[in-house]
Amino acid sequence: MAAFPVAFAAGTNSTASPEGVLIERDVVYLETGRKEKLDLYQPAADPGKTLRPAMVLIHGGGWTGGDKAQARELEIGTTLARAGYVCASVEYQKSGDNRWPTNLKDCKNAVRFLRAHARQYHVDPVNIGVLGGSAGGHLALLVAYTPGTPELTPGSPYPGISDSVKVCVDLYGITDLLTRRATAGDGSPTGELRDAGLFPDPRGTNLEKWRLASPVNHVSSQSPPTLILHGMADTTVDRDQSMQLASTLAAAGVDYQLKLIPGVGHTFDLEQWQHKSLPTDLRPLVIDFLDRHLKPRRPALISERP
Repeated sequence: MAAFPVAFAAGTNSTASPEGVLIERDVVYLETGRKEKLDLYQPAADPGKTLRPAMVLIHGGGWTGGDKAQARELEIGTTLARAGYVCASVEYQKSGDNRWPTNLKDCKNAVRFLRAHARQYHVDPVNIGVLGGSAGGHLALLVAYTPGTPELTPGSPYPGISDSVKVCVDLYGITDLLTRRATAGDGSPTGELRDAGLFPDPRGTNLEKWRLASPVNHVSSQSPPTLILHGMADTTVDRDQSMQLASTLAAAGVDYQLKLIPGVGHTFDLEQWQHKSLPTDLRPLVIDFLDRHLKPRRPALISERP
């Protein structure tokens, strides 16, 4: 697969977009008064009457930082849009006492936004997935595994619209807050347990809150197919987090793939880590996984979807 061209074309809202992609920035998707918005990536080609599968992209940043338009999200959004996907890269609540679970509910509302505006953006509302990196990987897994969980379900602004997804891609996300460990310099997990970071509650208090916020505790036989990507030299999120998730998915009979990448640490995208090419270009792997689960043999038409 060729590297991205450096030429840019004019996109929506007069925003420069990579070749073959239209990017509409700062789209309102939450309640009036909320500052968080999303960036919408769309294939530049006219879809005609065909509906496209869609992905919600969730950025990382330790649940308190990061940005929907940072380099990783731009690379992934562009890659998937060129592969025929509509992508919503979302901002979510990152401060305040109600950061959790508002951040998760915001991400679920991004799924609902795509369904609510399916005709406008030529989205197939049946075929929507979620992808996230690091803290965003954690939130993506919870979006995927907790549809209908009352305490994690948003009440507005899209009541009655499903936030379920058909597939999840997790890049080095936290999967179990209770077992997350520090690492040695080479990425090897140590025996030292780490604080949650998601909320201020210290380890040993409010145990149910820690369990509720851990994706592994929500895996069931009905969980969607999951692709897990993790660097073996990751010193931010220990690689055992991804291996624990893989074991949990296997025990539940869920379709999954685990890709461990030697010599690579945290925050890689689908092509690079620290401005160097990955040992393996992950774009074909990710696109193939998504295509198998989100692209029907015959694409849906506008007249066939509500």
